[in-house]
Amino acid sequence: MTKGRIVKALSGFYYVQTAEELIRCRARGKFRKDGLSPLVGDHVEVRRLEDGSGMVWEIAPRRNAFTRPAVANIDQLVIIASEAVPETAPFLIDRMTAIAELKQCGVLLVINKCDLVPPETLPPIYRAAGIPVCCVSAETGAGMGELAALLADKLSAFTGNSGVGKSSILNRLDPRFALSTGEISEKLGRGRHTTRHVELFPLRSGGEVVDTPGFSTFEEEELNLQLKEALPKTFREFVPCLDRCRFAGCSHTKEKGCAVLAAVRAGEIHPSRHESYLRLYRELKDLREWNQKGT
Repeated sequence: MTKGRIVKALSGFYYVQTAEELIRCRARGKFRKDGLSPLVGDHVEVRRLEDGSGMVWEIAPRRNAFTRPAVANIDQLVIIASEAVPETAPFLIDRMTAIAELKQCGVLLVINKCDLVPPETLPPIYRAAGIPVCCVSAETGAGMGELAALLADKLSAFTGNSGVGKSSILNRLDPRFALSTGEISEKLGRGRHTTRHVELFPLRSGGEVVDTPGFSTFEEEELNLQLKEALPKTFREFVPCLDRCRFAGCSHTKEKGCAVLAAVRAGEIHPSRHESYLRLYRELKDLREWNQKGT
């Protein structure tokens, strides 16, 4: 057996990087029976075959796993936002941070287009919540050195609303990224979904990013009943308050004696974050009630 990590998945093949070489592999049939698929980022054991290829034989326990992009063991979710056009609503950021916290994945907020609009609204909200914030301009290169340092030695996945400059930032970090995605688009065809491709792209400055054609945001299905039950804990600044509410089972929405609401009133939790919590709570509450009615 040989140990390695899956660094690319393409058309049913898994490319495993070992200490010595890159091995093209198929997955063991047992995984399909067990409802388990190997993912890029998985640490695996490979059984070598006579023709020099391999078979993914065992998958090590994962730190986390995402469906879009289909990747495991992400160290941090990099949320790209903007205070220029298109302006990013805090709720979109809070939805992504909640999912990341649920998946035990770090979060980095990157505010792009700082050459157009000084970032004044978003940084105070998220720094107060304990979320790292990096302000950059993909156009001028401002802040890119700081961002490169925050990506070093980590596997990161980029997400953000359309037009905020995800690709421009990656191209500024490493010009090879544009060449890589261009080659993929020519081979697979833009907009085609028949071929699944996920790859880890190593940055020259250190670290790796998840490189998938057309990746944008994580799928809505991540917002599920599991998130509903864990929602208060996915807002990290709520956590110190959760054991101080007057009543057990406090929803932190309107109850008397709620420590979270008291912290909002005291300015310890930004009102914008609590507003996002309320919106997510309502969405997920409705989801649970709909599922119960359907059973």
